[in-house]
Amino acid sequence: MADKIKFQLEYIINSSPRILFPYLQEPNELAQWFADDVNYKDTVYTFIWDDEPHRAKIVASKENKSVRFKWLDDDPYFFDLEIDQDELTNDVALKIIDFAKEEDLENRKLIWKNSIVYLQSVIGA
Repeated sequence: MADKIKFQLEYIINSSPRILFPYLQEPNELAQWFADDVNYKDTVYTFIWDDEPHRAKIVASKENKSVRFKWLDDDPYFFDLEIDQDELTNDVALKIIDFAKEEDLENRKLIWKNSIVYLQSVIGA
């Protein structure tokens, strides 16, 4: 099995961290932009894409700042969603850290880009 490559993306989001944060960790809000459906039971999130479930747990969370999901089915991989607000301009950016196989890297980046566009439309950013 090929190792995955770590990559980081950053998107400007026209929203406050307080409004954006629930969309990074609440199942109903995640289901609006991140996955086809999101179920939550006993601290485990089940993300469903194309009828295929993928399980993860939050292993780190800072209110209105960041969330790290650890994949239960794909050890040792995780993904981070971090809100970064510029102190001078108050611009809000969403930083994403994820992993993908080299041959899937560009496709994964495109999926994130499309998801973020959808997130912005959901929150009215």
